[in-house]
Amino acid sequence: MKRTILLLLLALCAGNLAAQTANDSIPRLDPKTKAALNAADQAAYQVAMRYSDLGMAKAKLYDLMIRNPENIRYMEALANIYFDNSQFPSAALVALDLLQLNDKNVGALEIAAYSLEQLGALDRALPHFESLYLLTGDNFSLYKSAFIQYNLKRYEEAMNSVNMLVKNAKADEKIGFPKSQTETQEVSMKAAALNLKGLIYLDQNSKAEAKTAFNEAISLDAGFEQAKENLQKTN
Repeated sequence: MKRTILLLLLALCAGNLAAQTANDSIPRLDPKTKAALNAADQAAYQVAMRYSDLGMAKAKLYDLMIRNPENIRYMEALANIYFDNSQFPSAALVALDLLQLNDKNVGALEIAAYSLEQLGALDRALPHFESLYLLTGDNFSLYKSAFIQYNLKRYEEAMNSVNMLVKNAKADEKIGFPKSQTETQEVSMKAAALNLKGLIYLDQNSKAEAKTAFNEAISLDAGFEQAKENLQKTN
């Protein structure tokens, strides 16, 4: 995992120079030729996607990206292919390049945040989850921010995020927790936030406050297995 993150960081450092060099060396095409090549590559990309030939689809997207650097939809399509197929280093790199062009690109923020989280680069994933929440008001992004802040031991920030979530979580918002290797349990977002609040207190050895938070989570979702397990740690 550490080697993957190191390679990702090296690629980030080299990315801008490589992109500039590539753009400088692209031959100038007359509009008619460019349009014909674009049409052919777009058709080939669509057929490749239809036949699940992802290698060919990506190759055609690269051709379209190089020929049309001003059109970000090809980069967005490439990022989605990488992400949907769990190629998280490549997905993160493409998404981060998109964010250099527009730091409010919600799709790129989502791909960057979740890809970096999957790679274990929590400190790099966190600002993207925070930006997602600020742009969209999505409480799941706020929960992810709080959970990563907790994992990074940034307890004051995590507690602020959790308190916002407890206040703003909607009754119909649910979040999944693993119940076993094959089962997932859905609980309310507010219960999940209270459970996380208890974990923050528990890490700081504030067992009475942690016990209160876990009990509040269980009162909202009586079958919340993780909260029940965490409650035992306060005894």
